[in-house]
Amino acid sequence: MNALQTLAQAAGIAYAAGLNLYATVGIVGLATRLGWIGPLPGSLVGLSSWWVIVAALTLMVIEFTASLVPAVASAWDTIHSLIRPPAAAALAAATAWHGDPAFVLVAALLGGTLAVTTHTTKLGLRYAVDMSPEPVSNGVTSTAELGLVATVSLLIWQHPYLTLAFALAVLCLLVALVRLIWRTLRQVFAGRWVPRHGFLQDARTSDRLGRREED
Repeated sequence: MNALQTLAQAAGIAYAAGLNLYATVGIVGLATRLGWIGPLPGSLVGLSSWWVIVAALTLMVIEFTASLVPAVASAWDTIHSLIRPPAAAALAAATAWHGDPAFVLVAALLGGTLAVTTHTTKLGLRYAVDMSPEPVSNGVTSTAELGLVATVSLLIWQHPYLTLAFALAVLCLLVALVRLIWRTLRQVFAGRWVPRHGFLQDARTSDRLGRREED
């Protein structure tokens, strides 16, 4: 396995862990135990332990349940700002553990940075979704998240470059979506959103349209 492929796999598992650490560990471990993927690179072999799998899947179920309750979901993800990125960096380092120390450090830094990005994006989306008065959006968001995590966690080992490219494309779309949602919310709270004439006008355009309607 070449260094670039190892870095792609380290980035992939860190990406998934930044979104949902427990699902990533549980899915990778269970898939390895069932022979769907593997052998895992570096020092990731420990993920296939039944103790690790059961603990991770149990915490995954708890996290999914918590994500269905708006206030609890935001609190859970906020607390995990201190857990997911460091754990993701550790998983990335473990993926590259067979390399020299400098290479392991690069993998950890890459994985940690990517995990911070995915986690922060998820956190911004979670805060926005929790403002919705209906409960369905939380369940849909959490289910879609698990689907993305499972896809990346399973495919990154056989198709590291394509899977990472797909994951980064999804991340870019999510960042754009979060920016769009928060921009909309700011306009709504400021009374500058005019849905009949434009979805996301800048403040001056919205103000002009609002005054025109009043006239």
